[in-house]
Amino acid sequence: MTMAACPQPSAVMPPGWILPPLLLALLAVGHATPCSPRPNATRFVCTEPTLSTFPKGLPTATVAISVEFTALATLLPTALAGLPRLQELHLSSNLLTTLPEPLLRPVPTLRILDLTDNLLADLPAGIFTTAHHLQHLALRGNQLQVLKPSWFQQLLQLQWLDLAANGLAEVPSEVFHPLSALRNLDLSHNRLATLAPGALAGLRALEQLDLEGNHLGMLLPATFLPVPSLRLLFLQDNKLQALPAGIFLPLRHLRALDLARNQLQALELPPRSPGPPLDLDISGNPWDCECQLLEVLQQVAPQLVTARDTLCASPPRYRGREVAEVSQAGDKGCATQGDGQNPPDP
Repeated sequence: MTMAACPQPSAVMPPGWILPPLLLALLAVGHATPCSPRPNATRFVCTEPTLSTFPKGLPTATVAISVEFTALATLLPTALAGLPRLQELHLSSNLLTTLPEPLLRPVPTLRILDLTDNLLADLPAGIFTTAHHLQHLALRGNQLQVLKPSWFQQLLQLQWLDLAANGLAEVPSEVFHPLSALRNLDLSHNRLATLAPGALAGLRALEQLDLEGNHLGMLLPATFLPVPSLRLLFLQDNKLQALPAGIFLPLRHLRALDLARNQLQALELPPRSPGPPLDLDISGNPWDCECQLLEVLQQVAPQLVTARDTLCASPPRYRGREVAEVSQAGDKGCATQGDGQNPPDP
C-alpha cells in the first residue's frame, strides 16, 4: 500500500491563519523598546546595553531617572520635558559626547546630576543656568580640558562637585567663586601642574579637596587661604618637591593630610588645634632626616601613617632607614644644638 506524502509546510502563511498566542507574545517581546516606562512609577531604572534613545512617556510624577551602562549617545533638548518633579538624573557610563543647552530647563527641582564616564569634551555655556537647586554634580571620567566660569554662576546650592579623571590642565582663577556652599571638590587624576592664584577663591565651606594623581610640582604660599574649613586634603601621587613656608597655616581644622609619593624632603604641618589628631601619610618621599624633620615627626608620632617605603634619603647616617624608626629614636645631636644647626655626619 502506498502511503500518501505529507504536505510540506508553505513558506507563506495561508490567508486567515492565526499565530498561536505564545508566539505572538515572544514576537512582541523581541520588538519591544528596551526598558519601557511603568505607569504611575516615580523611579525609572534602565541598564539595557542596547538602549540608544532616551525613554519617552515617563510619568509626570517621576522623581528619579537612572539610564546607565547603555548605548545612549545623544539627548534631545526636550528629553526631560514633562518631568517637573525630577530630582535625580543618573546618566553614567553611556556614550554621550555633548548635551543640548536647554536640557535641564524643564527640571528646575533637579538636585543630583551624574554624568560620570561619558565622552563629554565640552558643555554648553548655559547648561546649568536654571539648575538653581543642584547639590551634587558628577562629571568624572569625561574628556573636559577647560573649565568655564559660566557653568558655575547659578550653582549656589552645589555641595559636591566631581571633576576627576578628565584632561584639565588648569583651574582658572575664581572659576569656583560662586560655589559658596561647596563642601567636596574632586580634581584628582587630571593634568594640573600648579594652581593659579585664587583657584580656590570663594570656597569658604569646602571641607574635602582631592588633588591626587596630578602633575603638581609646586604650590603657592596662599593656595589654601580661601578654604579655612578644609578637613581632608589629598595631595598624594604628585611631583611636589617642596612646600612653601606657612602654606598650611590657614587650615586649623585639618584632620587628614596625604602627601604620599611626592618628592618632598622636608615637612611642614598645619597648626595643632583641639580635637582628633592629624591623620598624616608621608610615605614614598625622599626625606631628609635631619633635626628639623625629626622634631616635626616627633610631635605627630601617634598619628603618623607610614609604609615600608617611608625611608630616609639623607643624611648618610640615616639613609635607607625607616623614617618612623629614626624619629622615635631621636637624635642626641639635635638635642644639644642650641643654634638650630644639624650635627655633622660621622
